[in-house]
Amino acid sequence: MPTQRPATVSLRTSLFEDATTIVEREYASELSLDDIARRIASSRRQLQRAYAEVGNTTFREHLTRVRMDRAAEMLARRSVTVREVAHRVGYRQPAQFAKAFRRYLGVAPSDYRANGSGHRADGAEQRLAA
Repeated sequence: MPTQRPATVSLRTSLFEDATTIVEREYASELSLDDIARRIASSRRQLQRAYAEVGNTTFREHLTRVRMDRAAEMLARRSVTVREVAHRVGYRQPAQFAKAFRRYLGVAPSDYRANGSGHRADGAEQRLAA
């Protein structure tokens, strides 16, 4: 792969940082690669390249990671229901959220919440509720 010009690296780093800032701030809303590209005055393809080359990820993977991390924080606090957590992190359908959460963390959101952490109930160490 040819070496990239410093200006290209700088542009892609800036695009990636701008996009990740938006995702971190607005993860609960409906976000799309096209929407963010438009908001940061970039093309869809340039933003995809920024995610791949700077972030070593994709837009969708990044959005999912942010949503699942925030969901895990909320579930560990046990102050809201799984349904409410799903809505707060941007899922309209709790079943879709549960499937994504299981895929991401390997445990159902209700089990995560009951155990107070990401440990599975099948013999793994569990945290005690305070």
